[in-house]
This record gives sequence, C-alpha cells and structure tokens, in this order.
Amino acid sequence: MRIFKSRAGRAITAAVAVGLIATGCSSERDEGGSKGGDRKDTFVFAGSGDPGSLDPALASDGETFRVTRQAFEALLEHEPGGSKLVGGLAETWEGDAAGKVWTFNLRQGVKFHDGEAFNAAAVCANYDHWFNWKGTYQSSAVSYYWQTIMGGFAKNEDDEAPKPNYKSCTAKDENTAVIEVNEPSANLPGGFSLQALAIHSPKALKEYEKQDATAKGDAITYPKYSQEAGTVAGTGPYKIVKWNKGNKEVSLERFDDYWGDKAKVKNLVFRTISTEETRRQALQAGDIDGYDLVAPADVTTLEKQGYEVPTRDVFNIFYVGMSQSANPALKKLEVRQAITHAIDRENLVNTQLPEGGKVGTQFMPDTVAGYSDKVKTYPFDTAKAKDLLKQAGEEKLKIDFCYPTEVTRPYMPAPQDMFELMKADLEKAGITITPKAMKWAPDYLDATESGSCALHLLGWTGDFNDGYNFIGTWFSGPDKQWGFKDEKVFGAVNAASKVTDTAGRTAAYEKANEAIMEYVPGVPISSSPPAIAFAKNVNPPKVSPLTQENFAEVSFK
Repeated sequence: MRIFKSRAGRAITAAVAVGLIATGCSSERDEGGSKGGDRKDTFVFAGSGDPGSLDPALASDGETFRVTRQAFEALLEHEPGGSKLVGGLAETWEGDAAGKVWTFNLRQGVKFHDGEAFNAAAVCANYDHWFNWKGTYQSSAVSYYWQTIMGGFAKNEDDEAPKPNYKSCTAKDENTAVIEVNEPSANLPGGFSLQALAIHSPKALKEYEKQDATAKGDAITYPKYSQEAGTVAGTGPYKIVKWNKGNKEVSLERFDDYWGDKAKVKNLVFRTISTEETRRQALQAGDIDGYDLVAPADVTTLEKQGYEVPTRDVFNIFYVGMSQSANPALKKLEVRQAITHAIDRENLVNTQLPEGGKVGTQFMPDTVAGYSDKVKTYPFDTAKAKDLLKQAGEEKLKIDFCYPTEVTRPYMPAPQDMFELMKADLEKAGITITPKAMKWAPDYLDATESGSCALHLLGWTGDFNDGYNFIGTWFSGPDKQWGFKDEKVFGAVNAASKVTDTAGRTAAYEKANEAIMEYVPGVPISSSPPAIAFAKNVNPPKVSPLTQENFAEVSFK
C-alpha cells in the first residue's frame, strides 16, 4: 500500500491514547456499560493511525483500507490468508489475449447498504465516475490508485497527469460488465482487486458528485460525505454508521442483507492508538479485543499470557531511500554502494524484526514472482565502504538522514531504533550523519515525496502479487523521492510490465531487479512478517500477507 500523502493519518500522542483507554470517554464499546471482553456483540480493534476517508477511492493508506474493506467490495478479491486472486463481486472474469478487454460475470442477488441492487450498470457507474473526475480529484494525492491502475481522466487538467488507459465500461447485460483499456498493463487484473476501486451504490455516487474536494497548496480538504457516515454505501458484510473523530473511532454495524456469510459479531469498532506499548496495554486491560503491528519483543510475552498472536506471511519491503537531488554526492555510484555496504542489515533483522524476517537484496520480497537470485549483492563490509568513499573522493561525506516519529508500519516496527543502528553503522564508515526526526504526517511524508531527504526510511506492503506493484511503484520513471534518471533501469521495468505471458513477465522482472541493483538507487533492508494480536476469548480472522483481514470472520469464544 502506498504511504505518501495519507493526510488524515494523524497520530495521537501516547498521553492522549492512555487517557482514552483509562476513561473510555464515550467509547462505542462502552456505551452498554461493560468492558474487558465480557460482551459478545461488539469487537474493538486498534490500529496505529486514523483513516483518511470513508470513500476508499480517495485513499491510499492501509489504515483507511482496513476500515473501508469491511464495508466495500471490489470486483476481485484475494483468497483468505493469501495473495491469489479470487472472485469478489464478480464470480468469474476473463481477459482477452491482448489484455485489453476484461469481462466480469457478476454475482446475483447482491444489495448495497442503501437497498440499491448491484448489477453491471452499477459497476460502470463507478468506473465512469472515477474517469470523469475533475479539479482536485485529479490530484495524485486524492486519486493515486486510479491513476496508478487506469492512468488519467476523460479530460486531463494537469500536464503531469498520466495518459488515460481506461477506455470504457459496458453493461453487456444485467450481470455482465466489460471493461476495456487502451493498452495492456501489468497492473491488471490485480488492480481490479484494489479497495480504492471497490464498488459504491450508484445512488450514493450521485450524492458524492454534488461535493468537491478542494486544495490549498499541498493541503487537501476532502468532501464532507467522505468524512462522516451516512452517505457512503457499499456491499460489504458491515456498513459504516459513525465516525467519532474526537474518540478516534469508526463504528460499523452488521449488514443483515449481505449476500455472503453474515458477520459473526454485530458491531465492529476501529480505534486509533498510536503507540505499540499503549495498544498492548489496552489489550491486556481488556479495553480492546485486538490490535495490529505488535512490537516484535511483545510477541512471545503475549503468547505466554494466552493471547492469540498470529503472524502474517512476508509480503513487504523496508528500505533506505536515497535522494540524489538532495545531496549531489549520491549521484556517484561508489557512494551509493558504500552506504549499502556500510549498513549491517543482518543485525537489523536479528534485533529489530520478528522471527521470520529476512535481509533484503532487492526491492521486493522473495514471495513475489520476479524475485531474482542473481542480483548484485552488497554484504556488510565497513572497510569496503570506506574504500568506495575514498574512490569517490567523499571520505568526509556529510549527509542528512530523515526518520519518522509517532508511527509504526508493518515493515518498520521501531523507526527510531532502526535509524540509530544504521546511523552508528554509517558513522563507522566515516560518514557524518545529521539526524532529522519528523512527524509522520504530513511532515515526513511531504519531505520524502518531494525528495528533500537525502536518506530516509520507507517501505511498501504489496497490493497484489505482481512484481510491477513493487518495482514499478518507484522505478518505472523519474520520481522526486529518488531524484535520478536512468533509462536502463526505467526501460527494464517498463519492458517487463508489457510482457503478457506469465513466465516471460517473471523472467523480465528478474532482469529488471538485476538492473536496479546494479544501479543501487537505495538500500533494500528487509522483509518481515508483521504480527497481529487478539484477546484470549477471540477466534481471529485468517490473517493476510496483504493486511486484508476480513473482520466478519471474527467471533468470540
């Protein structure tokens, strides 16, 4: 999932979080007068950040999608606990030989939360709605995933907007939708599974279209309908009924007309608690029934105390990004190689990540097709790093290193601790580091996206299992985050994306990974299996490597 521009993901301080837990101020869970896991009609789950929008089409971050996924469904989904594509609102689907025409055979008897019927016309209403966005909706901060999967719009208003790849959607009959694109894309069919392309009620869409998103500089003001419950309507097992921003809680209620297996618990509440320690304390106190991003050091402790702590499969990459525009020394290959050799990635994995973490050798995990065993590697070697800096004439290199505060991510459980270890490694190689700590949103996200941080910590959890979803995210063309242009790298990534047969595309991704790591634009640090925790009396859902848990599966023992 994309992490840039998640504007509304404001983290709360530990002190505020503790206050909420201790007092239970107007908590949706506590309105019945009981807590501590003794009631069976409400399940409370804590994430690390606020959602940004109740309309997933306007979002690009995992905290938003965790909430909206319970209420909205896409044409395709992923198998529970895995990354294989399966039917969602479409029971079956098929692409033509050219990869330009996609036919979806839709489920019948599906209703939206507002009582409207789901059909092919509803599918086309959604895709045409996104294609015809105007004004601020065309900003990449608002429509990132539409632009990533389908390109630009019916009428691009920005010279930087990509060429539109979406061509049309046709309701062939009530239960058959046909979506056509102009050119084949490595992002399809995987893109049809994205929560950002989940299907909304056509009645709700008409209300959406009465409201505009606005922008003042980089600051986005999202439309009112996306910031309060009442208008949005999907087809999922839960419907969104309240967003209490003061308590940092979103409340959902079981949708009894759901087409599939009904949710086992009537009420679902997502609460924001920003720190790992405070989330753990809330679970142990019985104030919540589960939480995400368990600190690696807490896994064994919680398991010994009888909590359920399942671990997701590896499907992420954590890296040190380098911005050549922020520090010209990074334009020298020897400098980038030196930094890569200087960092003891194995020590980071062994001391900072949960069991099952792996040292990164390229910008995708080994669970993704296209991972190459032939990439150039850069083992930890301080002496080699010093020698490379000398070759580059940069023995006295000084460099800024940014890291985020008030955040944990699936690939980055303790940003400051990981930064401090890397800083020490780099200083042993003779590099002078200037630390720059920044609040995650918006400061850090703005700085990394604009390329103003010479070195920075970021990562990615995959949206679907295709190599382009990883390396294409960063290296398909110039990106301010990295500040470089290299046609060998860009050409290899884009050539791979255009190969239509699976075996050929996988081989092309391997070559692209090899080209990237010859250039070494940054340092792939690690891939890790993030843990998620549940109370002793909870039967948890199947955990997903894509962090796409379905909370309708949750029940109390």
